[in-house]
Amino acid sequence: MGHTSERALLRVLAQIAPGTPLREGLDRVLQSGRGGLIVVGDSPEVLNICSGGFLLDSAFTPQRLAEVAKMDGAIILAPDASRIARANVHLVPNPNVPTSETGTRHRTAERVARSLDVAVVAVSQSRKEIQVYISEDRHSLEPVSRLLERSNQAIQTLERYRSRLGSVSANLSALEVENLVTLRDVVEVLQRTEMVARIANEIELNLVELGSDGRLVRLQLEELMGGVIDDRRLLIRDYFTEDAGFHIEQAMDALAELSDDALFNEEVLAKTLHLSASVTDLDGSLESRGYRLLSKVPRLTPMMVDDIVERFENLDAVLGATAAELQEVEGIDPFRARSVKESLTQLVETSILDRLQRS
Repeated sequence: MGHTSERALLRVLAQIAPGTPLREGLDRVLQSGRGGLIVVGDSPEVLNICSGGFLLDSAFTPQRLAEVAKMDGAIILAPDASRIARANVHLVPNPNVPTSETGTRHRTAERVARSLDVAVVAVSQSRKEIQVYISEDRHSLEPVSRLLERSNQAIQTLERYRSRLGSVSANLSALEVENLVTLRDVVEVLQRTEMVARIANEIELNLVELGSDGRLVRLQLEELMGGVIDDRRLLIRDYFTEDAGFHIEQAMDALAELSDDALFNEEVLAKTLHLSASVTDLDGSLESRGYRLLSKVPRLTPMMVDDIVERFENLDAVLGATAAELQEVEGIDPFRARSVKESLTQLVETSILDRLQRS
């Protein structure tokens, strides 16, 4: 699924998540033992394929949706599902649009979704399920209990991956302050970081579908993901080779687009992110610019971090700088310079101590 279609699906799932009026209305239709076909959008293109029915143009309520669903025709809602535009209409989509569905209602739903930029919801009384169609995608709404079970299992997996990421990140920090980093070390942390991010994205999809029923899972997710996404960006900035046609945004996009197999191919990952001129030498030395470690220094703004890196060019030079030299950076006064120097010294000591304890 592409990023655009995934965003569209997430937007629709948020509209029909538990706790929303539309979901309550759909559940009422399903519980009544009836089927239904609901188009979320009343654009001219949608109205052009409507035949018969009647104009309703009334505010949406779950009860009203359940009532008009008793009629055989489709229901047309406003794009934000705030009102019911038409009811009991016959949809006549292009019959040449391919469909893999068998039932009349679901074939119509898929054809409408594929030919028009709208979401279509099909409620099946025989299958006891709700299907969402948007563009080329089809999604079956699952029971809340099943979604919660799967989300909790994913959270447990995320906890294990997050713990491992913490270990390899701490090890990289120690190697950075000792100037002993290799390409392999950086690649390993990036692999772990990206896998954590991908697991979190899967949980996020479940949370959108869970709506208000996913509050506790969301709290756990936010706690586990604290700082991960920011650190991923800073780590790439520390080591990637920037040029006129390859900036940090391109690097982030390239990482997100890698398949799982490519992600765990160290040479492919290094080449994709322009981490080293010699990607075949995974044990070759690399030098950190210092963005990631400097971000952990209290009261240093991102702009100050950028200015420090621009002034000293690499982490080793930053760690060796005196308070007086740090003062030469714009925005760093004597008090802040001493504070930065003390914080960096503590980071160095803590990183090395952690590494010794793990070894």
